[in-house]
This record gives sequence, structure tokens and C-alpha cells, in this order.
Amino acid sequence: MASRSLSQSVARSVRSIRPSTAIARSVRTCQCPAAVRQIHITSSNPLRPSYRQLRPVTSSICQPQKRTLFIQTEDTPNPDALKFKPNQRVLPDPFPSPYVEYLSPRSTITPPYPSPLAAQLLAIDGVTGVFFGSDYITISKDAGAQWAHVKPEAFSLITEAVTSGQPMVTIKESEDGVEEEADSLAYNENDSEVVGMIKELLETRIRPAIQDDGGDIEFRGFENGQVYLKLRGACRTCDSSTVTLRNGIESMLMHYIEEVQGVQQAFDQEEEVAMQEFQKFEERLRAQQGYVPASTTGKGTLDTVEG
Repeated sequence: MASRSLSQSVARSVRSIRPSTAIARSVRTCQCPAAVRQIHITSSNPLRPSYRQLRPVTSSICQPQKRTLFIQTEDTPNPDALKFKPNQRVLPDPFPSPYVEYLSPRSTITPPYPSPLAAQLLAIDGVTGVFFGSDYITISKDAGAQWAHVKPEAFSLITEAVTSGQPMVTIKESEDGVEEEADSLAYNENDSEVVGMIKELLETRIRPAIQDDGGDIEFRGFENGQVYLKLRGACRTCDSSTVTLRNGIESMLMHYIEEVQGVQQAFDQEEEVAMQEFQKFEERLRAQQGYVPASTTGKGTLDTVEG
């Protein structure tokens, strides 16, 4: 009788080890073929495992993979320019130039480098320029616009462009034969020895620092001891651009290359026209406010003496 009671007790204990219907159903319904299903019994009483101990353990393959999107913003020395770094390449590879700059809506749709993203960014109220570097985007605004309004919208547009996977800049051949803009600092076999040294210094010493500030530099020529340069991106509208040219670039070039006598900032034709119009506007404004330049003739001047 004692042996029969012991046998019945052992049989009941063995039957209690079988997983419940809910656990068996969960194992059968797992559709991941690569999952590893195991049942671990770690209780001090192996004959009474709990539900938590009997649940199937699946591998991490069943979990969906998530892509992390990280876009960093950096301030620049120019308070009206902000640098965005989307943690991926912005310009297509290969690309003939280290940068491309958009200053008007027309430039975003015409060859050689149309860009739907640049068109959307320029459409933001207050944005005056969009600059694409190899792995960063610099947005310039006018002094009256506030970053509190410009930054969120620009951030949203850049995020959409990155997540879509579409190229931010495309290369399109011009129908009228306009050539693609090449890097002005690239080696040219027709350059003189002095010009080659100037380009090498600009490429290795000057360009990296300017790119960190959200801009770039363009070599326009060397004539009569003067180096003509064009600042781009955040440096184009920066108030300290003249100081950068004089104290930074000019000092270095004159130190290493004795043929260099100075550095001049080059302007495009549109910029020269704009500067002339601005000077005329200032003159009209002064005249309306009653400001008249001092004259050297007439009553009350040093040229006349009242009798």
C-alpha cells in the first residue's frame, strides 16, 4: 500500500510539469523560424515550476530593427547663420566641387545642381541663403528673422529629406552648355609656382577652419601681388569676414609666400550692383533727413568773411 501511494504521488508530480495550454499555444503561434525556444527550470523545487519559468525564450531576431536619426546643429561666428549636420553625406559622391551655394529660388531648379531641399529651405520666411558642404548644411537668414521660427521648420525639412533617402543635390547637364563648377583650389597644370603654393596653403591650412565655421573659400586669382578670394556660406555675410581675410588669411600667405603683398575680397557682379544700390539708398535717406555735407563755399564758411 505504501509503494502504491508513492507511485501515485510521483505520477501526479510528473503530470504537473507539463506546460499549461496557454504556454503551449504561445509556443505554437510564434512565427519566427529563427527563434530559439527553450524552457528553463531554475526553481529549487523542480516539480513545481511557475508560469514565468516555463514561458518560451525567443531570440532578438524577432525584434524589429530601429534606425537612429541624429541631426546636430552648431552655432557659427555669424549670428545669422546656423550649421546643420545630418550625420551623413550631403553632396553626392563623387561631386566636382566641395560645396554648392543657393542664393535664389531660380538657382535651386536650374542646372548644373538643382536641389528640391534647397528650394524648400529658401521658401522659409527670412532665409536668404542655403549652403551645402560635403557633410553639413548652413542656412543663412536676414537680421530681422528669428531662429526660434526658422530653426524648427528647417530642422523638419532636413529630417524629411534624410529619412526619404532621396539625394539632396542632383547633377544635371545644362542645355546651353554651361560647365559644372570645379573646385577653385584644385591642382591645375597651367598654374604658376606661386599660384600653386597659394592654393596648397588655402587647401591645407585655411579651408578646414572655414569649413568648421559653416563656410568655404574660393580662389579668384592672383595679380600684381594681390590674392583675390571669395568667402562662401556662413562667412559670406559675417561681419568679421574682413578681419578673417586681413588678420588670418593675409598674414599667413604673406608669411610663407614673399610674392604675396595682400589679400582682396572678390565680389560677384550681382553683389557689386547691390552694394551700389545700397549706397544710393543711404544717400537718399540722408538727404530726406536733412543731412547736407559741409560746403567750403558760401555764406558762413571759411571762404567768406562778413564785412
